[in-house]
Amino acid sequence: MKPDRFAIQSEQSGSMMYQEETMAQKYLIHIGNSGEDYTCDAELNLLRGMEVLGRRGIPVGCRGGGCGICKVAIQSGSYEARKMSRDCVSAEEEASGVVLACRVFPRGEMSLTVVGKMVKALERGVEKKGASLDAPVPAMPARPAN
Repeated sequence: MKPDRFAIQSEQSGSMMYQEETMAQKYLIHIGNSGEDYTCDAELNLLRGMEVLGRRGIPVGCRGGGCGICKVAIQSGSYEARKMSRDCVSAEEEASGVVLACRVFPRGEMSLTVVGKMVKALERGVEKKGASLDAPVPAMPARPAN
């Protein structure tokens, strides 16, 4: 996608300057274990893209690639993977599409399954009658004014 250019006038010099505005590409992400679908900005990792929408399909841990809680197997789609702890994902696993959602950025529509340490809890939650992974994450209570 080509960025759009727009002109702004500098308040100090009065001259025109050009800036580029990029619109983040969004891709559909499907989580096979739960049937959950969400859209993720290309600029966000899969885990953060899910979290900003208040979704819960991928278990959340350290958010930095070191705990393995968000381990997923990519079934289809293209992505960019950043450095991950080899304690969590071996080179062989990564080569076969097993990655950490907190270290992967979508580059197209994707389908994945959760395979990390919390997969059993995720699947039990889906099996329970009335359980919903779409439910929004509760808001933090407001802090009292001092």
